[in-house]
Amino acid sequence: MVSPDLIRNVVGIVGNVISFGLFLSPVPTFWRIIKNKNVQNFKADPYLATLLNCMLWVFYGLPIVHPNSILVVTINSIGLVIEAVYLTIFFLFSDKKNKKKMGVVLATEALFMAAVALGVLLGAHTHQRRSLIVGILCVIFGTIMYSSPLTIMSQVVKTKSVEYMPLLLSVVSFLNGLCWTSYALIRFDIFITIPNGLGVLFAIMQLILYAIYYRTTPKKQDKNLELPTVAPIAKDTSIVAPVSNDDDVNSSTASHVTINITIEP
Repeated sequence: MVSPDLIRNVVGIVGNVISFGLFLSPVPTFWRIIKNKNVQNFKADPYLATLLNCMLWVFYGLPIVHPNSILVVTINSIGLVIEAVYLTIFFLFSDKKNKKKMGVVLATEALFMAAVALGVLLGAHTHQRRSLIVGILCVIFGTIMYSSPLTIMSQVVKTKSVEYMPLLLSVVSFLNGLCWTSYALIRFDIFITIPNGLGVLFAIMQLILYAIYYRTTPKKQDKNLELPTVAPIAKDTSIVAPVSNDDDVNSSTASHVTINITIEP
């Protein structure tokens, strides 16, 4: 008989692979930003929220906080590095207002994590208490991370366009949340179940919006397309054209001939 722990480990490995795909899914978006040298209407909110979420989950999975959670540590450590790269690119191609906002948020996140680590390690002396404190924080900020696309979803509804809500990201988010929810339910871990369950719900909402507004999204080739203007032609039009004088080819003057063109309806 296959043990629950073995099944859990297999699901966790699959979750690592899918989560890695989730972390890489915004690559086309950031390639577009680099190519255009502008962040356009893309938001940094999801990446800022994901960065903090990864830091908390890495801390949660450490042996000094919650033993036997190495698969949680591995994928979130990778995610931490990838999100840092994304935010660096976003920062480089943002305007001053966005740069200032990102700087404030990043500084706040760093100070918050330092305070959490010191408070938990110095104030809680058992794995159970440390897991409880960090787990509650993971639920709160994991929920914020998964709900951060709500800002994009509201933009989709407002503009009736899914241009800035990539389908690949929504699909992988759904698969990722589904996998980690299953992982948490095998050996019930409420702190992993709640945020990932909400992640499944929000991803389904994004997919529904994509299905609704995909057809109303302007195609790229339609942008800045101007049709030539054709002036109406009168039925009886007189065109005056200069012609050279055949009688005197050496003459420097030219006579004008009036040509009447009649277009029958």
